[in-house]
Amino acid sequence: MGKQVQIPYELFMDLVYLFVLEIPDEGTHEKIVDGLNKKIDKIIMHELYEKYKTAPTEEEREKARQEYIDKRGVFENFRW
Repeated sequence: MGKQVQIPYELFMDLVYLFVLEIPDEGTHEKIVDGLNKKIDKIIMHELYEKYKTAPTEEEREKARQEYIDKRGVFENFRW
């Protein structure tokens, strides 16, 4: 079995209404796209953090840390 992903209840219900019940609500498509984009961003951030924490060498760990804080949007003067 592959990885599983949790999504907010509201996003799940929007997906059910649109694809299972075929009841399009005004703005549903945009809400679904926004919700899925947010979830994708969170997954990417988690994978970068995990890569940073589990990298086998110090060089790889530092590279992953830089990727993570770049993606996170941390300003240069707040980095260590």
